[in-house]
Amino acid sequence: MEKKKSENGGPTVTRGRGEAPWSRRRWRWKAVVSAVAVLLLATAVSSRSFQKLWISPWDARKYSGMVEDCGCDYETVNQLNEEVLHPILQELVKTSFFRYFKVKLWCDCPFWPDDGMCRLRDCSVCECPDNEFPELFKEPSKARLADDMACQEGKPQAAVNRTLDNPWTHDDETDNAEMTYVNLQLNPERYTGYSGPSARRIWDEIYKENCAKYPFKESCSEQKLLYKLISGLHSSISVHIASDYLIDEVVELWDQNLDLLHDRVMKHPERVRNLYFTFLFVLRAVTKAADYLEQFNYNTGNSQEELKTTQLLVQLLVFNPKIRASCPLPFDEAQLWKGEKGPVLMHQIQKQFRNISAMMDCVGCEKCRLWGKLQVLGLGTALDILFF
Repeated sequence: MEKKKSENGGPTVTRGRGEAPWSRRRWRWKAVVSAVAVLLLATAVSSRSFQKLWISPWDARKYSGMVEDCGCDYETVNQLNEEVLHPILQELVKTSFFRYFKVKLWCDCPFWPDDGMCRLRDCSVCECPDNEFPELFKEPSKARLADDMACQEGKPQAAVNRTLDNPWTHDDETDNAEMTYVNLQLNPERYTGYSGPSARRIWDEIYKENCAKYPFKESCSEQKLLYKLISGLHSSISVHIASDYLIDEVVELWDQNLDLLHDRVMKHPERVRNLYFTFLFVLRAVTKAADYLEQFNYNTGNSQEELKTTQLLVQLLVFNPKIRASCPLPFDEAQLWKGEKGPVLMHQIQKQFRNISAMMDCVGCEKCRLWGKLQVLGLGTALDILFF
């Protein structure tokens, strides 16, 4: 590995084989940094839950050795998660910078009429009053353009500054009055009662139209990558639903639903393996961006909390030898997009992932839509970091 200064005088970026100077890009950092961190926590919580609650000794033997297509084994992931990642991430997402997420919750579905309904009040999102989140967050993002850009596909491409766009995500959310801040700590990802044909259609379309256009056994590594990432994200969501489930609506009793977990995840070994894969993929993106994340200004107007946020990130990414020693290269992105077909494949899979991103506006449950948008943004950002 070599240290190389970015051309614009920015922070030093560690570069290895196949790494581009991605730090030269101007990210919409308030959204994307939060999204990647929360996504890493989501998969970290899920894999930790497996080890603590739901994987029997017999099941654990199924998941040993190297995680497929990754540079770490299952035992190392579990240990890192337990001793390093989970404790730090739990503290990190409580800070003001990471617990508030700005999002446009109501956009027209670009694919079909939004006919999904959620029967529980837990489907709704508790939005933040203006006096709750930091004053600095109220300043309009300079990375955004005109306030009249549509929240749907089909907008004039000339109205968009393409240098600020993530090619992996469908992101037409102009920073204007239609957006709202949400406190993620008060709106956890959990069971909401959103089910039935509307909910099934979302996942059916994601897999059918975006991940299964080619027979899986005939797919190349790049096409399998997208399927495994979506499957891993799906598993993570299912684990959260099962771990915080409404057992009795009358008395509002919440507890684990182990039958649901077994049905949706545990009896499908490939879904567990894909969860680990997604976790290591996102971890690679975060560690690759470590120098930039360390020097980013987590400004909230509270100097003590800003210092705490920076210290937690440094502890997580820079000065923690356990991650570097145990899992120095969680995923090797340099192995993909080779040969003449590489650029064509990347363009094709970017388009498929953008469709997945756009499909989040079709989710008929407000809280599910919130977490879907946040986590797909995080995954898209990880893709952009690794493959820019």
